[in-house]
Amino acid sequence: MTAGITRRTTAARSRTAAVGAVAVAGTLLLAGCGDQTGKGSDGGPDSSASSSAPLADKLPSDIRKAGVIKVGSDIAYPPVEFMKGGKATGIDPDIAEALGKQLGVKFEFQNGKFDQLVVGLQAGRTQVIMSAMNDTKDRQNGIDSDSGKKAGDGVDFVDYFTAGTSILVQKGNPKGIKSLDDLCGKVVALQRGTTSEGVAKAQSKKCTKDGGKAIKLLTFDTDPEALLRLKQGASVADLNDFPVAAYNAKTSGGGKDFEVIGEQIEAGPYGIGVGKKNTQLRDALQAAMNAIIENGDYKKILEKWNVTDGGVTEAKINGGS
Repeated sequence: MTAGITRRTTAARSRTAAVGAVAVAGTLLLAGCGDQTGKGSDGGPDSSASSSAPLADKLPSDIRKAGVIKVGSDIAYPPVEFMKGGKATGIDPDIAEALGKQLGVKFEFQNGKFDQLVVGLQAGRTQVIMSAMNDTKDRQNGIDSDSGKKAGDGVDFVDYFTAGTSILVQKGNPKGIKSLDDLCGKVVALQRGTTSEGVAKAQSKKCTKDGGKAIKLLTFDTDPEALLRLKQGASVADLNDFPVAAYNAKTSGGGKDFEVIGEQIEAGPYGIGVGKKNTQLRDALQAAMNAIIENGDYKKILEKWNVTDGGVTEAKINGGS
């Protein structure tokens, strides 16, 4: 199984927290782990990269002067973002590096819990979110997806990738799982606060409505914790984004631990999250994304991680549904 993405026509969500839960979550704990800003001879940011970057003048002056964009990310989601050699690596960090060359700044990744990343953004601890976060109308409008009530200011997105939810099972599929319907009455492990959890909850309601048993959910702060329960046989499946599911199927245990079954569920766009009031930064990121799409850097990154089928041809703003 490769990490190429099978497209589906249903536009939906992927690895997103319920907005209300995010808006009222506790304090975001961030640990810096990205590249640090270069320093000039006067101790300030090195302006040489900014002065030579083609799109530097599109950035807000304070960010251009600082030479850094602080990125909130849950860096435990390979191949999208994960730690290797003490540094954030993966699809998102590679795209961020390419964007930085266009804008003349460094993207400094800071690690935090996924369901608290919007809190950090809105509190000003970070300036963008890059964390396999899907662009949805609820998130754009600050709506709690569970209650349907307004819970925050919302977030703008610069869309840069497409992915859906997949079902990951033990190698050989010993429980015979073929679709979401086969999860009724069984134990499923997944990351807390993601749309995978939303997919599982919606399916559980369908199970009981059809006269079956509800899904028993085991939720965790990170996806690796959920994968461990699946590997141990404590659950029959883990739901996560397709490129992540495919990556784990290929690499965990040398490809002997897991496999992906079925097609993607509700494919939709990943977006770079930006605060609603920070429109200049949002537009600068869109321009930079379109630039790396046009110059071929974007394609090279997707080819490197074997996820070309998830590529977009244009960076749209708030294109999620």
